[in-house]
Parts: sequence; structure tokens; C-alpha cells
Amino acid sequence: MTGTTAPEPLRDEHHGVGELVAQAGEQLSRLVRQEVALAEQEPAEKGRRAGRGGGLLGAAGAVAYAGLLFLAAAATAALSLTLSSWAAALVVTGVLFALAAVPAATGRAQLRRAAPTPEEALGSVRTDVEQIKGRAHR
Repeated sequence: MTGTTAPEPLRDEHHGVGELVAQAGEQLSRLVRQEVALAEQEPAEKGRRAGRGGGLLGAAGAVAYAGLLFLAAAATAALSLTLSSWAAALVVTGVLFALAAVPAATGRAQLRRAAPTPEEALGSVRTDVEQIKGRAHR
């Protein structure tokens, strides 16, 4: 021999059932941890986007509100050319309150429909109890 080492014998690539089950368990555990980490990252990213979007919408709302105030002032000034100043301001104020009543009524109706009434909840609980009793007696 010329000083070279003999090749290493090939390892037996056959694994026992116990070893394969252990590897599968480790891989499943790793997969679950990775999925949980991904599930935690997605809402956080969406939350950041929603926060930025909400902030931008809030800024747009503030600018629109200021624009509405200036529009009301301009309408009051225009009406004061034909009416006295107090009457012009009263007309513009009445129009603004009438405009505010529409979304207020719509929002109130939406909130009433969104909240479950106790009768609905009690009916649902009674139905569940009856189903459980029916299955228990079989």
C-alpha cells in the first residue's frame, strides 16, 4: 500500500421502524413549530398594514372635516349676501345637521342588528340542551 487509507465501509442505510417513527415525530414537531411561527407572523404584518391604513384614513378624515368647515363658512358667506348673517348661519347649520342624521340613523340600525338579543341566545342554548338530552337518552 502506498500510504492511502482504505475506503470507509458503506453504512447500512436501512433504518428500524422505531428510528423512522422517531424521525417522523421530530419532523412533524418541526413542521408544527414552523407553521405556528408563520401563523404568528401573518397577523402581525396584517396588523401593521391595517394600522398604517387606518392612520391614513384618519388623516384623510381630518382634512375632509376641515374642508367641510370651510365649505360651511363659504356657504354661510354666500347666503349672507341675500339673508342676514345669523339667518345664513342657521340655514347652513340646519343643512349640516340634516346631512349628519342620515349616517347616524344608518349606523344606529346597523348596531342594533349586530348585537344579538338575549332571546336569540337563549333560544340557541335551549336547542343545544334539547339536542344533548336527546342524544344522552339514546
